[in-house]
Amino acid sequence: MRRLPPLHALHVFEVAARAGSYAQAGLELGLTHGAVSRQIAALEGWLGQRLFVRVGRRMVATPAARVFAQEISLSFDRLTAAAEACGRPQAPRVLKVSAPSSFAMRWLIPRLDGFHAARPGTEVAVTTTTSLQDALRGGFDLAIRRGPEPWPQHRAVPFLDEADTLVASPALLARRPLSALRDLEGHVLLGTETRPGDWPDWLAAAGMPRPGGVRRRVFDHFFVTLQAIEDGGGLGIGPFPVLERAVADGRLAVPFPEIRVARPGYFVLTPYDADKSPALTAFVEWLVAEGASALTILR
Repeated sequence: MRRLPPLHALHVFEVAARAGSYAQAGLELGLTHGAVSRQIAALEGWLGQRLFVRVGRRMVATPAARVFAQEISLSFDRLTAAAEACGRPQAPRVLKVSAPSSFAMRWLIPRLDGFHAARPGTEVAVTTTTSLQDALRGGFDLAIRRGPEPWPQHRAVPFLDEADTLVASPALLARRPLSALRDLEGHVLLGTETRPGDWPDWLAAAGMPRPGGVRRRVFDHFFVTLQAIEDGGGLGIGPFPVLERAVADGRLAVPFPEIRVARPGYFVLTPYDADKSPALTAFVEWLVAEGASALTILR
């Protein structure tokens, strides 16, 4: 008979080593800090050595424990693959995806039918985050973020470039056309607290100072700003190709497509120790393909 360590303690330890703290492991697993500590203490007792040491106020995995955690992660991946292979074929595989709110609503979700058609046995559950709350917390299989950033715990794959330009509702432009940059005067400029550089950067790219006689309206989140733009409340700066469907549907117009500002693109992030299931791999490949085929009026 194999002499195995307690499997629940192994699971708690693997999450704690990856998350970097007992508290974060507790959030991911739905356990208290004390319960995480007890499971790791039980595993340390079984192994006969310490796995974590205190550094300041945090418990940090030892070098040997980090190597051990990587081996456990690989073993869990094999168990997951074996269970999926032997499980019920009709049982759906649910992928949990974390993405910024505006990106999810305007780009990702409208395209998901294409992925579901290719993999009808996989469900995609999207949770959104605002740019003020974009920390890579647990509870997802993969995340989408703008970058590049240092993501030491994740494999980062770029899949979509982005550029900003001026956008407005066709109804507003019908009332007050924008034939030249000087026509910006007198318009309302809509902005977002989380994107303070949008207007200054675009005006700099246009080679003009802030126009006179304008009013500013600032909203807390970008998806609110976009709704105000579509409703004809003023002019805004919008990202492409995220807004390409809004233009194609006639909800938005681009008066000066040649004036644009390059922005950091999007990356799909998967934890190094994530379940490398066929569904996850297929979703990453689908994102890369969708990004490569994205047609935008800015090109």
